[in-house]
Amino acid sequence: MTDFALVPAHNEAENIEELIVRLRKHKEIELIVVDDGSIDGTPEIVKGLGVTLLTLKTRKGKGQALKEGFSHVLQKRPEAKYIVLIDADMQYLPEEVPKILEPLKKGEADLVSGYRNFSNIPYRHKMGNFAWRTLFNMLFGVKFKDTNCGFMAMTREAMKKMVDMIYGGYIIENAIFIQAIKNKMRIKQVPVSVVYHRISKIARGIRVVAGVLIFILLEGFKYRLGIKD
Repeated sequence: MTDFALVPAHNEAENIEELIVRLRKHKEIELIVVDDGSIDGTPEIVKGLGVTLLTLKTRKGKGQALKEGFSHVLQKRPEAKYIVLIDADMQYLPEEVPKILEPLKKGEADLVSGYRNFSNIPYRHKMGNFAWRTLFNMLFGVKFKDTNCGFMAMTREAMKKMVDMIYGGYIIENAIFIQAIKNKMRIKQVPVSVVYHRISKIARGIRVVAGVLIFILLEGFKYRLGIKD
């Protein structure tokens, strides 16, 4: 197989089996789940379904989980040509994986990201995403429709540029875009469906929005000034 789906998961016992069953309908795609220190039985469910499982013994965040998955693919799966990233919480539809992969297979892009219909997103999340997207586009000189969609796909060569990134939470998607921009990758966005199961509490939402804005601001100024990490 040349197509792989990489699934970071933390305490997703409620959703992981359904996700795997629906992803398996795409018989040309091999699944890899990276368990991020779950304590609710998530890894046992994955093992029982016969899916490749990588395990972090303690919770280290989505960024570290993705790094673990990237390293595994690059070191042990030489046949992997295209890699899809999809969260385990069923916010994105597994049925739309081919839509995410298509621009890569047509040679139109190195990195593909979904963009959501924000009319289907809770108001607080919508406002946070608007602030992130507006600041990101302004500082990096792009016109992205969505800068925080966790449904992505990339080529193997693009993944090589991402493997050393370690970020958690809502920062990771921005970090991936920044790496792609710095490396002059071809980036394409396609519309995807979104289903929200959880709405952040106000206090947590404020912390998340502020944290991502600070990250974009700092990285954006470094990019504008030509400062390298």
